[in-house]
Amino acid sequence: MNETLHRVEPGTDPGISRITTKGGFEYRGPDGGKVSAAELARINALALPPAWTKVWICADPLGHIQAVGLDADGREQYRYHERWKEDRAEHKFDKMLHLAAALPAARGRATHDLSKPAEPSHRVLAVAFRFLDDASPRVGSIEYLERYGSRGLTTLQQRDVTVAGHHVTLHFPAKSHQHDVMHMVDVDLAEAVATLLDGDPEDRLLRYRASGDLHHLDPAEVNAYLHEITGGPYTAKDFRTLRGTIAAAESLARTGLVDGETAAHRAEVAAAKAASDALQNTPAVARSSYIDPRVFDAYRAGRLLDLGRSPDAALRDLIVAEEKH
Repeated sequence: MNETLHRVEPGTDPGISRITTKGGFEYRGPDGGKVSAAELARINALALPPAWTKVWICADPLGHIQAVGLDADGREQYRYHERWKEDRAEHKFDKMLHLAAALPAARGRATHDLSKPAEPSHRVLAVAFRFLDDASPRVGSIEYLERYGSRGLTTLQQRDVTVAGHHVTLHFPAKSHQHDVMHMVDVDLAEAVATLLDGDPEDRLLRYRASGDLHHLDPAEVNAYLHEITGGPYTAKDFRTLRGTIAAAESLARTGLVDGETAAHRAEVAAAKAASDALQNTPAVARSSYIDPRVFDAYRAGRLLDLGRSPDAALRDLIVAEEKH
């Protein structure tokens, strides 16, 4: 039976220090003494990057956070206990299914808000929702914009958007020096976005006037609106997880059931590629972070997504059926 993990507070709870030496690193316990061979083996297994500075390593092998450090860009990075990551991943994919169940009603509310020009904040928030629902871009932040020049949902500029009839295209510099291009066919969205394209090319797209002042939409407002119309604490990442999982499941369904391990592996590789194309990232990242592994379990068991139904509902039924086996 697994022992219970303990919640820890880096920098407050006892920690092991990493000290740079000519030969590499040495480690000192909370009392300043050398660590044991078992502790050293645990630390080595964490594979902490040599470039990390201000490293804190949990003295408790059952701590939910095992290490913290600053990367080369000064950002705080974490190493979590493997069991903690597994538990969080399971919760993430269950949360994704709850979002899928909430989307039909949320879409109706967003459609209503898109047609309310007298309430500009609601209209802009509904545009943000439609972008997430139709294309699932990252939410974006001022910090990433200023540090890396990368943009996302809340930091899109007017030059990043093209509207042609019922077609809306986003084309913008994204995370990891990628250039994301996302196409949507959505008549309500196209009409609403066209009304927002009234400024200079470098002006923010998602903005509205409140009490005479121009206000730029931020991630907190997006999350609050998502909570309001879905009834749950969902974020842009949950939409990305749902989109990636559906893309993988649809790819497997189009491939169909195959004979042999080699063919099954090839189908799964293609599914990860389909998810990565939908999310504008790599197949490795898509498979490790954005595809519910139960989709692959179902495929191996001979169950496929029903392509003739709503993807959200079909995915929920596929995974619920997998859970029963």
